Order: sequence, then structure tokens, then C-alpha cells
Amino acid sequence: MTKSATNRNQFLRFLLVGGVAAAVNFSSRIVLNLWMPYSSAILAAYGCGLITAFLLNRRFVFAGAANHLHHQAFWFLVVNLLAVAQTLLVSLLFADYVLLRLGVTWHAREIAHAIGVVTPIFTSYVGHKKLSFPSRS
Repeated sequence: MTKSATNRNQFLRFLLVGGVAAAVNFSSRIVLNLWMPYSSAILAAYGCGLITAFLLNRRFVFAGAANHLHHQAFWFLVVNLLAVAQTLLVSLLFADYVLLRLGVTWHAREIAHAIGVVTPIFTSYVGHKKLSFPSRS
């Protein structure tokens, strides 16, 4: 298999794992929002998705990583701290400004949060590939 095909397959696995983690993130935000404010629910739900993503990425996407578990966890958190900032900023921007100005009121927070969750896909993939789970080759 060529290097580009291998990278494409890895990215597709990353997207699949990310989809599962995003579903955990998104659905847990809805439940958590019953007991806490929107911003807090976004952050707590992100933590649920983060744990899911780390475990699944380590097992199914970057299984050949050369670094130790504690390095993987550290860099995974660093990359995701940047991603959670992107997620929160975009979610709030869309919920409080963009969708309101467009006249979107039906499930505006859910739509805004979904947009926020997908925003850091590419930056996260590169960060995890280079920092969290660098390969041996």
C-alpha cells in the first residue's frame, strides 16, 4: 500500500473515531445541559468525548505510536485544549450571534454546538499524528 493510501486510511479511521467521540460529546452535552448552563455543559461534554477519542485513537488509528502512554496523554491533552477553545468559541459565536442574525431559532444551540464540534477536525488530526501519536517510521 502506498504512503498516501496509508495516510488516507488512517485519516478515515480518525474521522470514524472522531464521529463516535463527537456523538458522545454532542449527546452528553444535551443531557448535561439539563443540569448546568450551556457553556459548562459544552466543556463537560467535551471531556466525555475526549476520553472516548483518546482510547479509540490509541487503539484503532495510531496503534503504531512510538512514544510512551504518558507522552501520548500529555500531547493529546495539549492538542485538545486548543481544540476545545476552538469548539467553545465557534459554538458560542454561532449560538449567540451568527444563527441569531440569520434568524435561526429552531435548535440553534444544537446546530451551533455541532458546528463547533466539527471545527477542529484537521488541526486535531495533524496535532495527534505529529505530537500525540508519532509513528516509529
